[in-house]
Amino acid sequence: MAPPGLLSLCVLILVVMPHRAYGSGRGPFGRKNGAATTADSGICATSVTIYGYKCEEHEVTTQDGFILNMQRIPEGRVGGNSTGGNKKQPVLIQHGVLVDGMTWLLNSPEQNLPMILADNGFDVWIANSRGTRFSRKHVSLDPSQPDFWNWSWDELVTYDLPAVFDFVFNQTGQKIHYIGHSQGTLIGLASFSEGHQAGKLKSAVFLSPIAYLSHMTTALGVVAAKAFVGEITTLLGIAEFNPKGKEVTVFLNSLCNYPGVDCYDLLNALTGNNCCLNLSTANIFLKNEPQSTATKNMVHFAQTVRDGVLAKYNYGRPDYNVMHYGEDTPPLYNISNIPHDLPIFMSYGGLDALSDVQDVQLLLDHLKFHDVGKLTVQYIKNYAHADFIMGISAKDIVYNQVVQFFKNHQ
Repeated sequence: MAPPGLLSLCVLILVVMPHRAYGSGRGPFGRKNGAATTADSGICATSVTIYGYKCEEHEVTTQDGFILNMQRIPEGRVGGNSTGGNKKQPVLIQHGVLVDGMTWLLNSPEQNLPMILADNGFDVWIANSRGTRFSRKHVSLDPSQPDFWNWSWDELVTYDLPAVFDFVFNQTGQKIHYIGHSQGTLIGLASFSEGHQAGKLKSAVFLSPIAYLSHMTTALGVVAAKAFVGEITTLLGIAEFNPKGKEVTVFLNSLCNYPGVDCYDLLNALTGNNCCLNLSTANIFLKNEPQSTATKNMVHFAQTVRDGVLAKYNYGRPDYNVMHYGEDTPPLYNISNIPHDLPIFMSYGGLDALSDVQDVQLLLDHLKFHDVGKLTVQYIKNYAHADFIMGISAKDIVYNQVVQFFKNHQ
C-alpha cells in the first residue's frame, strides 16, 4: 500500500504542476467585476511585489457567474521598455489543472516566465480558473453546493477563457499573446478551433501541449482514466474533487494499489523523468497539496484519455447527449479549424509522460495545413512535463525563445 502521506497527492493524475499554498480557499474579495484588489494573502502580495515588481489583483465575472481572480504585472522590475509602439503588449498566461496561477511563479524572478516577460517589456496577465484557490466565488452559488462544481473543461473553453480575454482586451485595447501549459493548452486549442477570441488573439504559445492523451505513459494516469469509468460510483454525489477529502482519498488509495502503479516516486511517475529541477523547487512541490477541481472535469479528462479524440463532455447516454448537443455523440473539437495564419509556438519534451510524443504528433498532423512560417515547433529531447515550469534551464532553452517569438509577431 502506498504511504498515507502520498495518497492525497495521487490525485495529480493527469495534467499536474506544483503550486504554493497561500491564502484562504475563498479569499476576502467582494468587489464588482474589474475592480483591482490588494489582498495581503493574494498572489501579488506573496509572490510578486516582494521582488520589487508592480502587481494588480483583478476579478472577472464569467457569463455563467463565476468570479475569477487575475494578476497583472504591468512592467518589469525597473520599468522595462515597451515591445512596440507606446503601449506594452499584453500576454495572458493560463495554468493547468489542479493548480492555479501560482505555478508560474515557483522559481526566482530571474527564472520564472511571467517576470522574464515583464522584464522584456510585456504587460503580463495571469489567469486563475474556476474552482482554484483564488477563484472560488460565484454571483449566486457557494463551493459547498454541488451546482458550483457542475462543469468540465468545456466550460473553461466556453466561459472562462472568453471572459479573461475580453477583460484583458478591454483593459489594454490590444490583441493578446497567449501562453498555456497542459490544460491551458487544451482549452486554448479547443477555444481557438471554434473561432473564439477572433480579433483579440495575436499569437499563441503551447508548452507541453495537451489535446490527445491516448498514448500517455504514466501508469497512474492510465489506471485513473479507466477507474473513473469503472469505479465512478464511488464518487457519486461528490461534485468537488477535493484531494484532501475522505471519499477521494479512499478512491486514490485503490488506484495506488493497482499492479504496476508506483505512488512512491510520484513526480516522475506522473510527469516523466524531469531532467532539470532544482531541489528547493522540488521540495515546494512535494510539501504542498493539489487544489480542487470538479469531479466532472476529471471525468472529462478520463474520457479524453480513453477515447483518443478531442470531444466535448460525454453524458453517458445518447438521449442525454441529444439534450445537450442535438446529437447522440459529443461533437469533436476540430483543431484544423484554428486560423492557419495564427502564429503558434509549440514546445514539447521527449520524456513527457503526459504530453507524449505520439500524441503531440497527432496534434501536429491536425495542423499540417497551417501557413508556412506561422508554426514553430520546439522538441526538447530530455524535457518532461514539469521542466517547462520548474526547470532551471527553462529560461535559456524555452523562455528566451518565447520572448523572441512574441517580439517577432508584434
